[in-house]
Amino acid sequence: MHLIDQLKTRYLGAHAWSIGDNTDMANELANLVIKGIKTASCGSLTSFQAEESAPKIGSYNIILNGQGSPVCIIRMVSMRLIRFSDVTEEFARKEGEGDLSLEYWRKEHKAFFTREGFYSDDMELVAEEFEVIEVL
Repeated sequence: MHLIDQLKTRYLGAHAWSIGDNTDMANELANLVIKGIKTASCGSLTSFQAEESAPKIGSYNIILNGQGSPVCIIRMVSMRLIRFSDVTEEFARKEGEGDLSLEYWRKEHKAFFTREGFYSDDMELVAEEFEVIEVL
């Protein structure tokens, strides 16, 4: 049995996904999750609503690296809607990226959401916080 299938059996209902929109970003962000530096993430509400199996509070998720290999299991502990322009320094720190500043977060996430085709200052985001359950 494939490792992802074994993990889905152990963590019922778990979905496997990578963070980001390219291989390097997926590797970098997966490493931040494993190290406990990244404890939050966000996505556009538009993308979230389009997902067939979007995460829910309490759900287990298998985080994949850029090569599609599972690196850890996380559990969603909170989710809320927030506008891009209302993201706080505290949430930016929990995202764990760059220098942990709100300025860095805004610059990088504006670029990401622009590539995704959804960026605006008043766009709604699904802000997720999670905890690492198991490092593989």
